[in-house]
Amino acid sequence: MIEALGLAVLHRFDPERAHGLSLRALSAGLVPLPGVITSPRLATNLAGLELPNPVGLAAGFDKNATVVGPLTRAGFGFVEVGAATPRPQPGNPQPRLFRLTEDRAAINRFGFNNEGAEAIAARLAVRKRGAVPVGLNLGANKDSADKALDFAQVLAVCGPHVDFATVNVSSPNTEKLRDLQGRAALSALLAGVMETRAKLARPVPIFLKIAPDLNAEELAEIAEVALISGVSGIIATNTTLSREGLVSAGKSQMGGLSGAPLFEKSTQVLAQLSVLTEGKLPLVGVGGISGAEEAYVKILVGASAVQFYTAMVYQGISLAAKIARGLDKLLERDGYASVADAVGKGRAQWL
Repeated sequence: MIEALGLAVLHRFDPERAHGLSLRALSAGLVPLPGVITSPRLATNLAGLELPNPVGLAAGFDKNATVVGPLTRAGFGFVEVGAATPRPQPGNPQPRLFRLTEDRAAINRFGFNNEGAEAIAARLAVRKRGAVPVGLNLGANKDSADKALDFAQVLAVCGPHVDFATVNVSSPNTEKLRDLQGRAALSALLAGVMETRAKLARPVPIFLKIAPDLNAEELAEIAEVALISGVSGIIATNTTLSREGLVSAGKSQMGGLSGAPLFEKSTQVLAQLSVLTEGKLPLVGVGGISGAEEAYVKILVGASAVQFYTAMVYQGISLAAKIARGLDKLLERDGYASVADAVGKGRAQWL
């Protein structure tokens, strides 16, 4: 009831202002948190990361790593902050975040607004490490002459202070960023990132986050490059440029669409990736998750773990624990002793 009241109040504010207020509430300890949610069924190994449960927070909520501590106590099995760029940047002009309430969705065109790698690294360096892995989404500055190099630079600065990192070449809000998903450009970019990773005192898993708006040929190329490059896994997917089926008044806004309408498209991409990678790379399913059922579908399609963010706009941060506990019950119902046992068992119906 308290959370519902809080959400009602937040929705009276501009979406970006409401987001800032939610971060302040977490930082001030005003939000009740359940702590770590786990069970023998939920405990998951993701590319060497030991997760208490497979339900993660997607990048974008805590861009500057200001509330990492509270987030690791909110029921998530892993947390991804950022995106971080080498230099601070303000991002695109406001307004740049829009609720699509009727569609249970959101459109954003933030443009990698953040305080820069150095400031974010400083916060990550003093965090208390615990059972919940914390990773960083790597981005590129809008005005960078060599965007591919930016990813390696952020990893060099922040890599010592995180448990994993994600190469984000799939945001639609930085000009020409998605061009880096092509075979030659992506191969070169990942080579630079992996070279930097090798120099870290503690090399961390590197994930690649891709767009949902890829055709079959493009998806096959990305899978091939990912397998050759040595990345630890693929996150599918980022936001979409599609507006198919939307009914909300704000559907014509420019930017990336996230939330419920993305579920089918992102899950189809996940299923295709599961086939293309032949189980050689763990996959993380993102897009349209608003409850345990959607998270379970992603796992059955081929994901070893999942992430969500937009659904919290409508259901609150308690959703993380609800999804984890619900997923535990679904695994038990279907006779699976672990998440790993369920991965890919329902893929055929999505192909």
